[in-house]
Amino acid sequence: MALGPDPDGEGDLFATLVRRADGEPAAHTVLAVHGFTDYFFNTDLADHFTGAGFRFYALDQHKCGRSWRDGQTPHFTTDLARYDRELERAVAVIATENPGTTILVYGHSAGGLIVSLWLDRVRRRFATAALSIGGLVLNSPWLDLHGPAILRTRLTSTAIGAMSRVRKTRVVRGTSKGGYGLTLHRDYHGEFDYNLEWKPLGGFPVTFGWIHAIRRGHATLHRGLDVGVPNLILRSDHSVTESADAAAMQRGDAVLDVAQIARWAGCIGNRTTVVPIRDAKHDVFLSLAEPRADAYDELSNWLHFYRAHLAAASSAAGRG
Repeated sequence: MALGPDPDGEGDLFATLVRRADGEPAAHTVLAVHGFTDYFFNTDLADHFTGAGFRFYALDQHKCGRSWRDGQTPHFTTDLARYDRELERAVAVIATENPGTTILVYGHSAGGLIVSLWLDRVRRRFATAALSIGGLVLNSPWLDLHGPAILRTRLTSTAIGAMSRVRKTRVVRGTSKGGYGLTLHRDYHGEFDYNLEWKPLGGFPVTFGWIHAIRRGHATLHRGLDVGVPNLILRSDHSVTESADAAAMQRGDAVLDVAQIARWAGCIGNRTTVVPIRDAKHDVFLSLAEPRADAYDELSNWLHFYRAHLAAASSAAGRG
């Protein structure tokens, strides 16, 4: 999808909507949104949703994965609301290809923050039902800035904001020697295959402009959102320190502080279900076999509730 010129001055923007090639029009569909240093590659996740009766779509956001263009800073934006247009265009395509469908939105990590803020804006502008959106699944959503408490003070936020206005692409944090990525890719200590240019082991650098956008998003979320639909939040039951020791990071979230996810989960909206997955990684669906199976079981259980909820709501509307 062509999105026109980048407001941050890095050329033209594009977003990429990925589909199951063999998908047939379906009454239930899902739109998956990745996190930072990420793009869609987990075909097992697509298979699970397909097996549950959903037609699967995923969005590589602008400057990410398949949508990244030469000369662009990967994942860089100074305003998370700029993703709204590509999200709504993706939803429009899904609705056109699946007449009468109800769309479940899925977001991981930073993508979880992005879609939660977007759905709150959608609800305030008209209604999530107007876009045929019926539910939300969040996989380890990024709900606060992890690390020492000083990073979350008003003084630090003010300093980040000031720097973002004059040196928005200046690097706050560089790449690591591998960290969490070492536990994922099959060429190292993981089970999954993906493009290391689009998802490098040590992550992409974090810039002042981007982290300022994230912190503004966090502040909005902490004041309370209402995504307007039932939502499931999956996370690990504990965090571990990110290091060069892949074995130490195999069981636990090495990216976020799960206590922060637990603290702010209530700010997403009504009808929230939070499920900690024992020994899960940051992406619970890229965990070791046992916690990964537990995560899929919990997702299946919630999808059963979700479809029953939609059926009951439809029946009540019909009686009205």
